[in-house]
Amino acid sequence: MHFAILVEDQSGKAMLDIVVPKIIGDPHTFEVHPYKGIGHIPKGLNPQTDPEKRILLDQLPRLLTGFGRTFAKYGKIYPSAIIVVCDLDDRDLKTFTNELHGLLAQILQPPDTAFCLAVEEGEAWLLGDIPAIKAAFPKAKEGVLNNYKNDSICGTWELLADPVYPGGAKSLGGQGYRVAGAEKSRWAREISPHMDVERNKSPSFGTFLAAIRTAPASP
Repeated sequence: MHFAILVEDQSGKAMLDIVVPKIIGDPHTFEVHPYKGIGHIPKGLNPQTDPEKRILLDQLPRLLTGFGRTFAKYGKIYPSAIIVVCDLDDRDLKTFTNELHGLLAQILQPPDTAFCLAVEEGEAWLLGDIPAIKAAFPKAKEGVLNNYKNDSICGTWELLADPVYPGGAKSLGGQGYRVAGAEKSRWAREISPHMDVERNKSPSFGTFLAAIRTAPASP
């Protein structure tokens, strides 16, 4: 089976490129498609932004339509599924989930699709495995990590920055979006190899794990 995984940024791709093989194994395949921000679901399914800007939700109707047509050609010979991964941020979980499924219902030939929302941000999936963080960053401040409540709305990336980045979130945030984004990708690349998908305590990561394992013809 093939999984096409759509993520809103490069740090998500960095993490999932390492984590997904731990879940699917052979002979299944996957590809993580990174975008440049989450954006908004367009009204009437008509994107308001240039596709070249690669904003995930803005382009999602077009993406689901395209993947649906492509996957239909594969048929049962090569079953495929879409996994859409994005941050919940400050949205209401139930409302946002309903909006995503409402969009999917309007696609004429929809692909098999699962929506997996990281609560509150993608770093919550890294924080779901504290031993992996400690393995990657042995000098990380344990007090901050040990007091974290999984999938809490707390400014997740900032909470991870405080124990692992010199000067913490305040120092990193002051250096601009690009520097912060590059650092988030570094955390993903260094922590993910140590992650154990079976011990991860993030409920939203558990949803992602279940989405892959319960997909048609899944591992």
